Amino acid sequence: MSLPFELRANPSPRSRAEREAILSDPGFGLHFTDHMAVAVWTEADGWHDSAIIPYGPFSLDPATAVLHYAQEIFEGLKAYKHPDGSVWLFRPDQNAARMMRSSKRLALPVLEPQDFLTSIEGLVAADLGWVPSASSGAEREQSLYLRPFMFASEAFLGVRAAKRVTYCCIASPAGPYFASGLRPVKIWISTTYTRAAAGGTGAAKCGGNYAASLIAQQEAADQGCDQVMFADAAEHSWIEELGGMNVYLVTTDQELITPELSGSILEGVTRDSILTLSKEFGLTPVERRIGVKELLDGIGSGLISEVFACGTAAVITPIGELRNDTGSYVVNSGETGETTAALRKSLLDIQYGRTEDTHGWLRRIL
Repeated sequence: MSLPFELRANPSPRSRAEREAILSDPGFGLHFTDHMAVAVWTEADGWHDSAIIPYGPFSLDPATAVLHYAQEIFEGLKAYKHPDGSVWLFRPDQNAARMMRSSKRLALPVLEPQDFLTSIEGLVAADLGWVPSASSGAEREQSLYLRPFMFASEAFLGVRAAKRVTYCCIASPAGPYFASGLRPVKIWISTTYTRAAAGGTGAAKCGGNYAASLIAQQEAADQGCDQVMFADAAEHSWIEELGGMNVYLVTTDQELITPELSGSILEGVTRDSILTLSKEFGLTPVERRIGVKELLDGIGSGLISEVFACGTAAVITPIGELRNDTGSYVVNSGETGETTAALRKSLLDIQYGRTEDTHGWLRRIL
């Protein structure tokens, strides 16, 4: 039986003036809407106590399992308002499927896709006023960012899967992920630290993967870079992904290359969408292993003409320079490449309803 996410309205929502002040410059991940979706799972009763409730803190026992053993997962997707006032999600079925895969890898209960979607639709309906308007949203790349997550909420100290789990989805009005707007970023290639390894949790979307990337991100900042690119754990010779984004290369012979899914790379929804869109631009999509040396040599010879990163939050972000212990490698004179810009525009046009969705990727929710 599907879960009912009935609304228990917040008695003290933010005023319209407060909401509009936030929407004028939301930043990313700084402000949150008036409600959240919740549900609880127990070994005895399965999923229950599902509802849309006022946004607020959880009360956690100091022995709550997630605080000690990091048994948790999350997702990220966006709601977009189109010119006719309707609100849409972009490929939410893929987020639901990935959350199921992550659940299984982290020994958490599976939330059925329909329940996942119902929780999101109920939350967006409750906080419709927080979805940026079509004009400002599309112009400034604003959207309502949705963060579903699940964590072990049983209070116990012992290494085993929790018998009580909490699901929640919160929403945050969001502007561009990079505050400086669209500009090529500088990337540090780390061969010191590893994000994930074969047999690990790299293909799951869990907080531990991101925690493991933070020290490398600090290393990148010390080197004057915006983000870090990880190599594989075994040889430190093969490109995997950035701290929170997948990576693509464009070659002069019109190949669009991305590292193949190895079990230690997150299967990004944006990554998959770009593989499909690439054919519309005369590109040949290729998924294979890419050596760090091949990447740097290709930039030096000019064979690799563009490099970009992609993800739900940042969409498509051009990479203008790569750095490592051996030096600096500038891509396309440090400018945004034509192919990167074209793919980015095509993706955004679909998401914001400026062009026809010929792939059936959009789901209307309001």
